Amino acid sequence: MQKRKLGKSGLEVSALGLGCMGLSFGFGPATDKQDAIKLIRKAYELGVTFFDTAEAYGPYENEELLGEALQPFRNEVVIATKFGFKDGKLPMGTDSRPENIRAVAEAALKRLQTDVIDLLYQHRIDPNVPIEEVAGTVKDLIKEGKVKYFGMSEAGVQNIRRAHAVQPVAALQSEYSLWWREPEQEILPTLEELGIGFVPFSPLGKGFLTGKIDENTTFSQNDYRNIAPRFSEENRKANQALIDVLGQIAKGLNATIAQIALAWLLAQKPWIAPIPGTTKLNRLEENMNAAYITLSAGDLKKINEALANIEIQGARYPEQMQKMINR
Repeated sequence: MQKRKLGKSGLEVSALGLGCMGLSFGFGPATDKQDAIKLIRKAYELGVTFFDTAEAYGPYENEELLGEALQPFRNEVVIATKFGFKDGKLPMGTDSRPENIRAVAEAALKRLQTDVIDLLYQHRIDPNVPIEEVAGTVKDLIKEGKVKYFGMSEAGVQNIRRAHAVQPVAALQSEYSLWWREPEQEILPTLEELGIGFVPFSPLGKGFLTGKIDENTTFSQNDYRNIAPRFSEENRKANQALIDVLGQIAKGLNATIAQIALAWLLAQKPWIAPIPGTTKLNRLEENMNAAYITLSAGDLKKINEALANIEIQGARYPEQMQKMINR
């Protein structure tokens, strides 16, 4: 698989990474440990060198899983993890106090079975801690050799600029896909100006852009999508228009809808590296094959023209979660 550099940082990763959250958290029951290890190692065989986790995924279980799975080839891959929630639990709120950042980093090093974290993200902005303190703390961890690169997640332009002035931000991780294009307004131009890479999470719209979800789909009891407005039955039905259009385009290119969605993201900027997640080996192979699909200028124009008249229905997060992002 081709490699990409995340902005001007020098951090090189596979064009497509693997988002590992869903193996332990957020989308129903956790995957059997051995099956999850098998999937992570298969991703490596397919050319993936970029693996994404966080203390909050579990909490802690996902980091431990990744540490064990990647141990045989640890020096050949880039591991990204995150700090920023009290006790690693999202409902408890944010905590980016310097002492917590340090504690999380030390614990993550042990869980990941490594002596350095390649990319350490602030998971969400903490309104109680100046971003300069956060960036300064990570800067110190980098000086100490415990972290290589600093990242931010779902941060706005002002916070990105302020943090970057203290410690260069290697990458921003935020949601971006054919059904969530808000980053195109301010985020992408700012990242390009500052030389920061972009790592889109949920590049397949939390599964919707696979074309396998419709208004009749039911999710398991502890699946986050049960509370996401965009996944209400009526909104899934309304948003089917997007899938119908993508299906026609995919058919013409002898590809799947998911592959077109990922190839479209890769075509936006050379410093974008999406991290699709999955729990299924066949879906993993399908996703990673998207890295070998090149959309022509004509294909991209066709996609943009077809989607211009489609308005996606439903907010992507419940109101309380959205407030956390709007900081």
